[in-house]
Amino acid sequence: MNIDVVLKSFNEIFCDVLDDEDIVLTKTTNANDIEDWDSLSHIQLVLAIEKQFDIRFTALEIEEYSNVGEMCEGVLNKKS
Repeated sequence: MNIDVVLKSFNEIFCDVLDDEDIVLTKTTNANDIEDWDSLSHIQLVLAIEKQFDIRFTALEIEEYSNVGEMCEGVLNKKS
């Protein structure tokens, strides 16, 4: 698994959770770039990502991620 595979999965998750098929994520995408990405949807996104990859993030990890690329790296670190 590499970051491009994780990013593709993230894109599918974001489209599903935020109910917007037009979302196109990049490694630098953050909550300011997507209108519907608020604190409530952030929790839903994290839960969906954890379920998809069968991992668990700590609260500190979640707080430290500043963009999608860092979240993808977090998944890769937990799966290695």
